[in-house]
Parts: sequence; C-alpha cells; structure tokens
Amino acid sequence: MRSFVCEPMRHGNLFLAGDAAHIVPPTGAKGLNLAVADVLVLSRALRAWYRNRSAALLDAYSVTCLGRIWKGERFSWYMTTMLHRNAAETAFEQKIHLADLDYVVSSRAASRALAENYVGLPIDIEDV
Repeated sequence: MRSFVCEPMRHGNLFLAGDAAHIVPPTGAKGLNLAVADVLVLSRALRAWYRNRSAALLDAYSVTCLGRIWKGERFSWYMTTMLHRNAAETAFEQKIHLADLDYVVSSRAASRALAENYVGLPIDIEDV
C-alpha cells in the first residue's frame, strides 16, 4: 500500500489536487474525501481571485490542504497497519497492532476517535 504527499501543492500557477497531490492507501477510504476537500478549498480560492483579485486564499491553498491531508494519511497508515498483516513485521509489531485493535473495540474514546477520523474531519469554513 503506497502513500505519497507532494509538498507544496502549488508551483507558480499550477495547483495540484487529489491523487496528483497525494496518494492514500484505500484502507480508511480517505482518497476521494481528501480530493473533494482539495477541490473545495481551491474553488473558493479561485473564486476570490476572479471576483476580487485577492490571492490570499490561493497563497494559503497548500498549507490549508496539507493539514487535512497529513491527518488522512496518518489515519490510513494506522488503519492499514492495524488491519493488514505484513510478513516483514516483527512479532512485536504484530502484537502492537493487535493491541491497537483491542483498544479500539474496548475503549469508547478510541472508538469515537476512529469514527471521527473515518467519517471525515470537518472543513473549517474560516480556512476556505
């Protein structure tokens, strides 16, 4: 399962979004959610540019998106390593993943955190 993040997500007038900017393992279903969030942030930035000639949101595009992207990458990595066995892992690493799984199913706080990350973090309207 491959993960990749391009930083920054802008070069001059070229803006990257979705799979062009970041690759997320399918575990956790974050790819499309992150891509849609990128497009939402970029569309609002472009609207501000074409309506008011304000470049502030365009200049903030990469930083705004990357905060969400890294959280999505972390969650997908966590879910992938917890739920998929890897023959290259040590017995210790495998036991850690089993302990993670046990914690998620036995702790209300852990299950709430997993659910929040799984359904998607909210988009802060003030940032876009």
